[in-house]
Amino acid sequence: MKSRLKELRARDGLNQTELAKLAKVSRQTISLIEREEFIPSLLIAVRIARIFQEPVEDIFIIEEDE
Repeated sequence: MKSRLKELRARDGLNQTELAKLAKVSRQTISLIEREEFIPSLLIAVRIARIFQEPVEDIFIIEEDE
C-alpha cells in the first residue's frame, strides 16, 4: 500500500511526532507507515484522514497487485 502521508505532513507543516500525537499513535507508527512497512488499521487511517481533511482512499492507495 502506498501512502501520501509524508507529502501531506509537509503540506501542513507537521513533523512525525505532532502527527502521531494528533492521531493517537506513536511516532514510530507514523514512520513505519511512511516507509510502507506497516499498513494502518481502519481506525488509524480514518483518524489520519480527518486530520488532513482528505478521503482515506486519497491518502492510502492500494496497488493493483495487492
